[in-house]
Amino acid sequence: MDAKDILARQHRARERRRALEAAWAEAYAHVLPAPHEAAGLFDATAADAAEQLAASLLAELTPPWSRWFGLAPARDFADTEEGQAAAYALEGTAAVLQQQLDRSNFAVEMHQAFLDLVIAGTGVILVEEAPPGEPSALRFTAIPVRQAVLEEGPSGRLDTVFRENRMTLAALRRRFPFAELPARLLAEEAGEQAEPRTHRVVEAVWPDRFGHRYAAVLDAPGLDEPFLLAQGGFAESPFIAFRWLKAPGELYGRGPVVKALPDIRTANRVVELVLKNASIAVTGIWQAEDDGVLNPATVQLTPGAIIPKAPGSAGLTPLAAPGSFDVSQLVLADLRARIRQALLADRLGAPRDARMTATEVLERSAETARLLGATYGRLQSELLTPLVARCLSILARRGEIPPVLLDGGRVALRYESPLARVQGRSDAANTLLFLDAASRMGPAAAAQVDAAAAARWLARTLGAPAEILVPTPTE
Repeated sequence: MDAKDILARQHRARERRRALEAAWAEAYAHVLPAPHEAAGLFDATAADAAEQLAASLLAELTPPWSRWFGLAPARDFADTEEGQAAAYALEGTAAVLQQQLDRSNFAVEMHQAFLDLVIAGTGVILVEEAPPGEPSALRFTAIPVRQAVLEEGPSGRLDTVFRENRMTLAALRRRFPFAELPARLLAEEAGEQAEPRTHRVVEAVWPDRFGHRYAAVLDAPGLDEPFLLAQGGFAESPFIAFRWLKAPGELYGRGPVVKALPDIRTANRVVELVLKNASIAVTGIWQAEDDGVLNPATVQLTPGAIIPKAPGSAGLTPLAAPGSFDVSQLVLADLRARIRQALLADRLGAPRDARMTATEVLERSAETARLLGATYGRLQSELLTPLVARCLSILARRGEIPPVLLDGGRVALRYESPLARVQGRSDAANTLLFLDAASRMGPAAAAQVDAAAAARWLARTLGAPAEILVPTPTE
């Protein structure tokens, strides 16, 4: 595609997205308002619950400074001596990747992307190679979903991404250091201007048979036609788009904030009315007789104030309120409870009762897995797997690790996040229950169990390191 085709395709995709922008703007205004929008927000229940949910997703899926993934040989040769040697090498590769993630800005940007996911239902994160000399070879950027225009490919993933941004010429030079900028823009920069002008830039990534193509287009008003700033290709897409929930026939995801928006809007209005009613209860509503002495425009209701009135006139008298608004507290409590339930604030948080038994903790973990089962499966497919593949591709290009092929190769990606370990612990508990039952059935039943194979299976299921296992000799 040339520059004009890219802009035309981005425009068509943005027109298809336009119907969602009003709902997104309202959701952000109630949950994550800009500083100039915060004056109209009276209830912070949804804002607090959304931040807690984003933090819980970060801790449950990609916990910072903790191993939430692993690399292991494929199961067809994992138990062989060759597979054991490969397991040692892959453990080293996973350790290098974990070290690079810890030294990068991954935790900060991932949390921001999860905020977009919770509010709008779709998150986008950009994974780039950092310049040489920085602490980490990886650099992450959370792309606001309102800057990204997405298209769904045949695989069902959002593999075509258009990012629209506005940049000054100085920002263009930093972002595209090898681009030859148009002479008209350079001449414009040489002129004296109080504030640098910004120009529209559209970055596009789309799949092809060799991987993913990339192009950046400059669309400045002073140019006769769009200018191609950069182009190239990637083995793995640098833009990773992921969704919370997808309805049939829809492209963008649906977030829990959008689902709870009617309750959030109503709770905000109820709190506003309660505050107005409290203001009336404190200051009151007054009526004054026009006696030629009292001027209501100059009356100040302050402690110790003396308000003049004509002899024999009623002066300033309070007006009785029409009724009480106590029922609002019942409505507000119900609304806040539904908002916190929709945003999983009371489900994913830390246990409040310190006397919880181990069984209660396991049941709580199982309930969390059930609540996020469908969402976790989608995030695993659309976020975690592409994220690890992109990071491995960058590190292999830098020479930090040997090339690793996850798709169709002899390497399997293993998830070791707290949420992923819940199912592993359940499978291990069932297996241990079987082994205990078999041992109680006598020597004949116990002889049917391969203890070494059972130990290797438990190690894989529970994510034990390969160093603690004895290599199995090849026949």
